Amino acid sequence: MPLSRRQKIALASATVLIAVPVAATVVLLNMDWNRAKPWLNGRASEALGRPFAIVGDLSLTWQQPNNAAGRASWRDYLPWPHLQAQDVHLGNPGSMAAADGEAAQLATVSQLAFSLNPLALLDKKIIIPQLRFDAPQVRLLRSKDGNNNWTFDKQDQPSPWQLELQSVVFSKGTVYLDDAVTQTAMRADVDTLADDKRYGIAWTLSGKYRGEAVKGGGKAGGVLSLQQQGTPFPIQADMRAGGSSMAIEGTLTRPADLAALDVRLKIAGPSMARLYPLTGVLLPETPHFSTEGHLTGTLAPGGGEWVYDQFSGKVGSSDISGKLAFSASKPRKRLTGEVHSRLLQFSDLGPLVGADSSASKKERGVASTQPAGRVLPVETFKTERWTSLDADVRYTADKITRDAELPISKLDTHVVLTDGVLSLTPLNFNVAGGTLTSQIKLDGSGKVIANGIAAELKASARHLHIQQLFPRLPALQASVGEINGDASLSATGNSVASLLGSSNGEVRALINRGSISKLLLEEMGLNIGSIVLTKLVGDKQVKLNCMAADFVVTKGLMRTRQFLVDTDDAVLHVDGTVNLGNEQLDLTLQPDSKGLRIFSLRSPLYVRGTFSKPDVSVDKGVLALRAGGALALAVVAPVAALLPLVNTGPGEDSECAALLAQARVKPVAPKPVKTPRPKR
Repeated sequence: MPLSRRQKIALASATVLIAVPVAATVVLLNMDWNRAKPWLNGRASEALGRPFAIVGDLSLTWQQPNNAAGRASWRDYLPWPHLQAQDVHLGNPGSMAAADGEAAQLATVSQLAFSLNPLALLDKKIIIPQLRFDAPQVRLLRSKDGNNNWTFDKQDQPSPWQLELQSVVFSKGTVYLDDAVTQTAMRADVDTLADDKRYGIAWTLSGKYRGEAVKGGGKAGGVLSLQQQGTPFPIQADMRAGGSSMAIEGTLTRPADLAALDVRLKIAGPSMARLYPLTGVLLPETPHFSTEGHLTGTLAPGGGEWVYDQFSGKVGSSDISGKLAFSASKPRKRLTGEVHSRLLQFSDLGPLVGADSSASKKERGVASTQPAGRVLPVETFKTERWTSLDADVRYTADKITRDAELPISKLDTHVVLTDGVLSLTPLNFNVAGGTLTSQIKLDGSGKVIANGIAAELKASARHLHIQQLFPRLPALQASVGEINGDASLSATGNSVASLLGSSNGEVRALINRGSISKLLLEEMGLNIGSIVLTKLVGDKQVKLNCMAADFVVTKGLMRTRQFLVDTDDAVLHVDGTVNLGNEQLDLTLQPDSKGLRIFSLRSPLYVRGTFSKPDVSVDKGVLALRAGGALALAVVAPVAALLPLVNTGPGEDSECAALLAQARVKPVAPKPVKTPRPKR
């Protein structure tokens, strides 16, 4: 039966509709897609703003999509295009300096493969069920001027197309980071994890960060989790650098912005100062430490905000806890917070001023520069870092102990660092029922002295009870004496030794009533005093009525203006100098015996030598008369400076008040006898 004209037209139209896609499919299946590479490379380079090239083979196949839902429809029988590209290269932007070889590439992939939903293209959606990379290599570069190769130019107009990437799979990728700003050169080897429900990738790390050797590893969530806003992105990592270790475990709540970090942080090392290469945060020198706490933080274009809260740990033998906040603000980073110790071991403060042992210095990575025979620490302060950070931290300690059980308690200090000027206002201790208050200012900004510190110290000791100072000595328990003192010094230098060696000011002390013995002085660590007392009376207990000392300090030289020691048996007049610069002693002690019961020496004692090896000698010749005359003249010096210390003590009727009243009376110096100096 012949077809009607209408039927012929319909049949022809159907034939064309079927033939066109069939012909197109045949053409696509047999087309050499490598001929399209120049066009694709050009369009991709233009869109990305940097060179893009498919160097290897480019092929297109058609594959049946996976039906994960299990319900078949006509769409499930429509094949999807599957693209495979071999040896893909993505270069650096034109703003980066020209580089040769592998360094000229941002990324290379041995094979890139993905399938595409053709029907979604009608709605301007690019749906890729799986994107696969084989052996990807990424090289992140940043020059000293801040230019980097990982920032892509933003389009002026938003694209009407939407990209939906459902999964990413890669095998044995490598990421290199070469950052001239932070002096970082590191390599990370990354691989996917197939059977881990929490983490999607694992990595190992090695190289240098801020010039410090770094090693580490860890795990992170799947790559696609980075695009899911509001979904926690799990991370776990541990790193080691310069003897320090750091471990974190937690989440990134907004991983696409590298923000809202919420982790548990464990950190340990030989000294907190050794963390500077890792964190860029200036922390003090300490003994070996370890802490654990809750770290939260956000990264912003202009900096970041970090809070280390509810942390606890150990520094040496001391416990610490508290909260610290760090802000990467301008013009300087800022550290604030409060730190507390229930029990502070006094020796743990030694590394702050370089007064720890050689073994401790070696552990915290500092060369031992202390010369043999020197007592004052010569380790220099690293003031070049002080201007990198501002700080406002309060530190308190409930109880302080040392080996000899010195009863120091309730340390309270407020540490403020502003543009290189460090202030401890106040630095207060409760000591033996009394108080030791001080204010310290250390200007390490370089504006006053280059490569050093301009220091100021004001300190006052009030009502320190002698019997509480040394509770283990039974002979002192009946003592009711007190110690009062003042010091005001200024200096310049770059270590404790150089600061004291250049200091200027005054030092005064007053002890009212008490007892002294060689054993007591050894407990105090006063080696010189114990030697002197042994020379005078042997190892016996001596009742002390008063000791009044007044030194003027000029360029590190302490010179006596008044130095009197009154006991039941004698009055000691002390005259001479203590050189803080070269640690030399030159003191003369003249006993003025009240009787002949204990003090048998009528000639003076000469205290010479160094702090570490003092030498105490006796001169029994006519030099005694000369020394006596010189010492008698010494007490002409004014005693008014010591009177405030009497007023803070037991009162005007104290032994010290009477002794100073006598000292205000100008003595008559005996005339020296001209006798030849004895031969030695």
